[in-house]
Amino acid sequence: MGAVLHGWHIAAPRSFHQTVIRAFAAAIGGCLIAATLVPLRAQSERPLSARLVSAPTLTLPTAVDSNTPMAWDLVDGVWTLFAVASWGGAPSLLAGPRLDDLQRLEAITLLPHPGYGVWMEAVIPDDGGTWYGYYHHEVPDDVCGRPDRSILSIGAARSRDRGLTWENLGVILESPPGSHACTTSNRFLVGGVGDPSVVLDADHRYLYMYFSQYAKERLAQGVAIARMPWADRDVPRGQIAVLHDGAWLPAKRVDDGSRTEWEYPAGTALVPVSNPWHDRDYAVDAFWGASIHWNTYLERYVMLLNRAKNENFDNEGIYVSYSRELSDAHAWSAPRKLMNGGGWYPQVVGLDTAGGTDREAGQRARFFLTGRSAYYIEFQR
Repeated sequence: MGAVLHGWHIAAPRSFHQTVIRAFAAAIGGCLIAATLVPLRAQSERPLSARLVSAPTLTLPTAVDSNTPMAWDLVDGVWTLFAVASWGGAPSLLAGPRLDDLQRLEAITLLPHPGYGVWMEAVIPDDGGTWYGYYHHEVPDDVCGRPDRSILSIGAARSRDRGLTWENLGVILESPPGSHACTTSNRFLVGGVGDPSVVLDADHRYLYMYFSQYAKERLAQGVAIARMPWADRDVPRGQIAVLHDGAWLPAKRVDDGSRTEWEYPAGTALVPVSNPWHDRDYAVDAFWGASIHWNTYLERYVMLLNRAKNENFDNEGIYVSYSRELSDAHAWSAPRKLMNGGGWYPQVVGLDTAGGTDREAGQRARFFLTGRSAYYIEFQR
């Protein structure tokens, strides 16, 4: 069903974000698997492992159909956890003293609003207290004439009041021109890029974005990497470079006399798509929807991934991978299964006060699917 956000009627029944609850139901009966990870480049290292352990159920206090970014801040001298939870293209702000005591405050304000659905999927605070958000945007297809399908893009925004109001900084990543799959059998989309997971490197030099690609060509599908100098965060349009065959390819500036637009190359997938989207074969084998955090216990980046098995985005399983580096696609271990089936948007959320978020966790953390956690995730080295 649609939702109203700042005067816009959001009617996106075909959006793949809208059918999360049905997909999540499959997670409850899913078989859990301990995932042992063998790094591709370091076979002599002891393998890392992760397992899911039953926990008291914890549900965020609002409906969720995307990643839920989180941040801690001091409010009147008290550490407070904030989260931005999106449902139906309308993000809301949550806050509370602990992960298990969050309350919904109100819908956020994003101005100028880009129209249609916005899902805030990543938030990075800077040292001065300004938050930088990165959102997944869906609009009805106006390229192929199929308005019941969506075209996806990724935008940026800035907040100076802990996520309640946001200044839209514009679209910062789109799929290459001519890459839409007009004859697709996918029931949700005809192309684009979306579902960003964003991490700032330890040196605060680059912002790394792991995003999902849905172009018509198989080689331009799957989870890819882009990056932007952190110094350019306030004027991000045109600053993204995409990793393609080991090289960082910049955006191409296009001036039409009245305005400036940017064209972006396709990225090389971390794991090649073996059975592509859009080929009019219902079956799919593709990773999508990365969620990355820094694990203080393992001293590694940890990435969770969905693995779709058909054009409806039904999950074959939830997978996990590890890396010491954000910039090197080959540094990631081969994804290993953590759970059979499962719902969408898997996330690890740390448990430490003033530190644990969707971007940082320790040996034991909460494992979420679409805003609901019924398990801890435990890592071993």
